[in-house]
Order: sequence, then C-alpha cells, then structure tokens
Amino acid sequence: MQTPAPNTQAPTAEASDATADGPPWSVTAPVEQTAPLVFASPHSGADYAAAFMAATRLDPLALRRSEDAFVDRIFGAAPEHGAPLLKAHFPRAYVDPNREPFELDPAMFADPLPHYVNTQSPRVSAGLGTIARVVTTGEEIYRQKLTFKEVRQRIDTYYFPYHEALRQLLDATLARFGTAILIDCHSMPSVGGPMDSDPGRKRVDMVLGDCYGTACAPVVIDTVEQALRRLGFTVTRNVPYAGGYTTRHYGRPRQRTHTLQIELNRALYMDEDTVTATAGLEPLRRDIGTVIGALATLDPAALGSP
Repeated sequence: MQTPAPNTQAPTAEASDATADGPPWSVTAPVEQTAPLVFASPHSGADYAAAFMAATRLDPLALRRSEDAFVDRIFGAAPEHGAPLLKAHFPRAYVDPNREPFELDPAMFADPLPHYVNTQSPRVSAGLGTIARVVTTGEEIYRQKLTFKEVRQRIDTYYFPYHEALRQLLDATLARFGTAILIDCHSMPSVGGPMDSDPGRKRVDMVLGDCYGTACAPVVIDTVEQALRRLGFTVTRNVPYAGGYTTRHYGRPRQRTHTLQIELNRALYMDEDTVTATAGLEPLRRDIGTVIGALATLDPAALGSP
C-alpha cells in the first residue's frame, strides 16, 4: 500500500488505496502542507459491497442512516488551509474504524472468537462494535451469523489500511512541524436515539470531545469552541460524546500529537430520514472552513512542550 505524502497532492486530487471492492480510503491534500493539522472522516463512506448487501436484512436507506453522511464535504476546505483530509469509503455499518480493531459481539458469530477479541466493551454491549450488530436505530443488520474468518478478512482489508494511512499522515505531520493535531470529524442525530445515553433529547449544534481534557492541549478545543460560538452555534464538551477510539488512541499530548473529535448536528444540513442534503449544507461548509482557518493559525508553541 502506498500512502500519499501530505505535501504532494493537488487540493482537488485524491490518492487512494484500492481493493477488489474499491478503495477503502482516499486523501485529499494540499500542494504543500502548511499547517500541523490532519482531518479524518471515518464514517462518511457510502460504498456498500455487494456481499454485504446480500447478507443484510435491511434496506439501503436503513443502513445509510448510520452514516455520517456529507461530513467529508463539510470539512472539505481542509486542503485550502494547508491540511490533508482522509476519508473512509467503506460504511461504518460494514466496518467501524472508530473502534478497537477487534471489538466483537460473540453472539453474532457461528464459531468461537480468538482470545484477543474484546467482547466486553460498552460498544459491543450496545451492538456497535468494530463489526456492528445493529444500526443506530437498533435494528439488526444481518440475516444470519457470521464467521470470524470473513470478519477478520474484512478488518484486514478495510480497518487496518485506513489506520495505516492515518498513522502515516500524522507521522509525516509530526516530522514536518514538530507537532500534529488530528481533527476527527463526525455527525450525530439531532435527537438522542434508543441506543444513546440521551434518548429523546434534542441536541446542541456541536459536541467537542477531547476525552475530558486528556486528548489535546486546551488551546485546541478552546480555539474550536470560540470560533463556533462566534459563528452562532451552540456547543458542549464531551457530552454525550467524549471521543471514540481514534481520539483516545491517537491523542497523546505528551508525545506532541493532539486529537479532537467534532460532532455536527445532522439537522443543520440534512434530512435525517432520507439522508439527503438540505440548503444548510453549503453555509455550514463555509462556517466549518472558518473554524479550520482558525485552527490553521494556531502557534505550535501554544500547544506546550512534551
């Protein structure tokens, strides 16, 4: 696999890693990386493999409601501000890269799972492990039980290449600037669903997750929150989303790598029932571009020393 260097691609060009079912990821990067930023959209993928569609009991729209649809477009200004944007092409209902590599529900499998599989995490209990058992509305995805062999192949083909690409982008950014800031880009339903900790509650416009202050320097989350509030958005921190696997795994401020998760309220820019964009998408894209610009002007010295 060849991961693109973040300073060799045109702003509108995509480099990708191809598989038999299509590229699992692509990077849109600036001609020259000028900011210590990496943006990632792990849940906006919409390339549904034929074998997956044959195995599911759900219709395509029910599956698509689990996507962070359009998030890669909303954060699409990243290369204009000197930062690469990585996006997964595969859907989260197929493989979720914002989980540990092997968070799996044994009830989904026809055979025993290896000892290294995490079967006890809260995500697994909710049916939302690396291979999800349910969509976000709680409906079961599969017609019949899976085998670990097929799931291991799925993880090897999609999950690990995505994270290898992300790690190489971060390593290149760290080597170039002496620090790296990863912004993990997500969306959330406008109202908490049955699988959430806030069922039935309307949500704010944005939730910023830094794992309660452990995943990034304060100036990173402060900069984003202040920029969003100036634009008129309502913002909270860490509730109901403090940050997933990506935020916890890559957020190492003492090693000069900072990670912040951003959750966008879907009602701002899409019809959640039909998974179609509304007139709010382009204004939100412009506003997020302003936030990206604010991050791009951060002085690396403000992040503190390791």
